[in-house]
Amino acid sequence: MRPRAYLPQQVPIEAYGNGGFRFGGMSHRGSVLSLPSGIWGWGPTCIDEADAAALQPVLDLAADLAFLILGTGSTLARAPREVRAAFEEARLGIEIMDTGAAARTYNVLLAEGRPIAAALIAVE
Repeated sequence: MRPRAYLPQQVPIEAYGNGGFRFGGMSHRGSVLSLPSGIWGWGPTCIDEADAAALQPVLDLAADLAFLILGTGSTLARAPREVRAAFEEARLGIEIMDTGAAARTYNVLLAEGRPIAAALIAVE
């Protein structure tokens, strides 16, 4: 199942916390997946739910992306083994950090025009 679209373009994350994100002058409660096609609502609420199936939309774009920034929530956590293996097989880099650092890094790389994706787990 494809995630529901919220904004049909990548834009900077203006704020995060309180269980969601603000971007493009709007807010979204829950996690988000930012792809070149836009920012989508994303189901995972913790790193254990961010499995290869949840990240398939990113893997499908592997040839067009430099890498994925994965925000793991309020603390840094290791991505599940199957996720690391899927990204290695797709030859797509994955940078893992807590959601705050991931949102800030995403904004910098987006401003540089880099072809990236971000999967950000919402934090309180």
